[in-house]
Amino acid sequence: MQKISKFYLTKIAIIFFISFVPFKSMANENKEFLSLKNNKVYLRLGPSFDHPVKLTYKKKYLTVSVIDKSDTWRKIKDFENNSGWIHISQLSKKKTAINIKKNSILYKKSTIFSKPIARLEIGRLVLIKKCNVSWCKITSADFSGWIFKTHLWGNIK
Repeated sequence: MQKISKFYLTKIAIIFFISFVPFKSMANENKEFLSLKNNKVYLRLGPSFDHPVKLTYKKKYLTVSVIDKSDTWRKIKDFENNSGWIHISQLSKKKTAINIKKNSILYKKSTIFSKPIARLEIGRLVLIKKCNVSWCKITSADFSGWIFKTHLWGNIK
């Protein structure tokens, strides 16, 4: 009797794992990312111009994640977990990302055996040209090359 119970518990655990994991990864892939359209964008406490400004972003193309919507307003979260509301006129679909790994290396081609071009610091804003399964081709300042997708937070679909 005890062996049967163990068998069924194992089977239930496997079924749960198989059915849960794909949905979790799909949810992460479907996260909507936008970027800031201007060098000065206000993050507000609520979805209207009447709400007070929580903070001011001063970096064009900064990547933000959309977590809620209300009419022409988007509740966003940035890579430092600041959240608030921004009017859609201040948001862009330009594909950008933030480097989140220490000592990320930018390579000439999408392989670690290619020539290293630069080392990116944490928090570095990059523009996304294209991505494949594991790598993204990016530009940042005067550099252009390939970086591991896992080193980026943002619009890396």
